[in-house]
Amino acid sequence: MKKPILQQGDKGEDVAELQRLLRLWGLWEDTASAMDGKFDSALRQAVCVWQHRVFLPETGVVDALTWHTLYTGGPVDMPVVRLGTRNQAVVTLQTILQQTGFYWHQVTGEFDVLTDVALRNFQQRCGLVTDGVAGYYTWRALSKLPH
Repeated sequence: MKKPILQQGDKGEDVAELQRLLRLWGLWEDTASAMDGKFDSALRQAVCVWQHRVFLPETGVVDALTWHTLYTGGPVDMPVVRLGTRNQAVVTLQTILQQTGFYWHQVTGEFDVLTDVALRNFQQRCGLVTDGVAGYYTWRALSKLPH
């Protein structure tokens, strides 16, 4: 499904759909005036909060990837990371685990033994497969945490 890119100042049914999706995910008020199909600064802020939650750049612009996350209810296209991985996704993982009290060490971007232990503890606490691999279900669970 092809959706238009939306940004502050836009109006119409696609903006109303955006408002409904953000309401579904708990980020938009459930009032008649809030469902007016107008992309104002408050809606832009809600989009930024959503983008942060699903590990996207917080631009406030609703592009194809943002639409995809809104329809799936969580992050998409996050890489699988595991022991030995070194990249920006590991920085994100370590940062969220640190912010939520599972990881007490320096954020390095290297998935080391300390990161593995923290991730396994998180997975166990969430009832996920405790394998030390951050894949789809782990990223989705991480996106539900306040971070």
